[in-house]
Amino acid sequence: MTVRSWRWLWRAWAVLAAAVLLAPILVVVPMSFTNSSTLAFPPEGLSLRWYGELLTNPQWTLRIPVSIETAFATAILATVLGTLAALGMTRGNFPGRGLLTALFLAPLVVPIIDLAVGDYFVWALGWQVGSVGFGGGLAGTVPGLVLAHTVLAFPFPFITVSTALTTVDRTLELAAAGLGANPLRTFRRITLPLIRTGVITGAIFAFLTSWDEVVVASFLASPRVSTVPVQIFTELRQSYDPAAAAISTVLLASAVVLVGLLALIPVLSRRAYGRSAGGGIMSAEGGVAAAAG
Repeated sequence: MTVRSWRWLWRAWAVLAAAVLLAPILVVVPMSFTNSSTLAFPPEGLSLRWYGELLTNPQWTLRIPVSIETAFATAILATVLGTLAALGMTRGNFPGRGLLTALFLAPLVVPIIDLAVGDYFVWALGWQVGSVGFGGGLAGTVPGLVLAHTVLAFPFPFITVSTALTTVDRTLELAAAGLGANPLRTFRRITLPLIRTGVITGAIFAFLTSWDEVVVASFLASPRVSTVPVQIFTELRQSYDPAAAAISTVLLASAVVLVGLLALIPVLSRRAYGRSAGGGIMSAEGGVAAAAG
């Protein structure tokens, strides 16, 4: 075969691989516009009735706010904890850092069902050691879902912030400290602006982790407090309800928007830095002076 033939062959394989990966995702979108009462592909007619169903059916109107609240709270909590852990791992020098880092990243490799069972026993049943109790009573509550999802989402801000911290010039922090800035002010005025991209990226990944998680949520959900993915799974087990395809399309669109935002963050950060540096506001010297002042 000629070099040109090999190139066309590799392109064909790339297109085939993309089709295999995208087909199960994109097939949901046209089915959500069906006029039929059951899921079918290709869809029978076109209608928006199932999107209207999301706004009127209590099965969805009760779950959507829970999912949004849980995802936002998880993103905030996981990002705060992940940022603090990343600061400790990159700035600290103590024995056992490697072991602790592996522990922080464990949710990425531990089977999700194991985490789900553990979260259920901790947050639903609780632990009792003598007279000291921990957890329990959080099944069917938003705080229980947030705490369980934070365990899953924590590694993402930890990784992104740790990576961002490795690019920070420590001399800027030391200069601010030498000019009299306390550690909190140094972090707020020097470190945080420099790792902002990593923090935002980690928060978005943490949000998406909670937004479409079903296994852990199914262990802690109740008939009154449940998430959208759990309801989708329940609906498809009972019937082929097109409303499940409609809400799945909404979840997919939300994920696409957030992933698109991830791609724009570096561009927006460079433009913001260019404007501020040009005005003498956020240059390295200006930032250090502002922190010291």
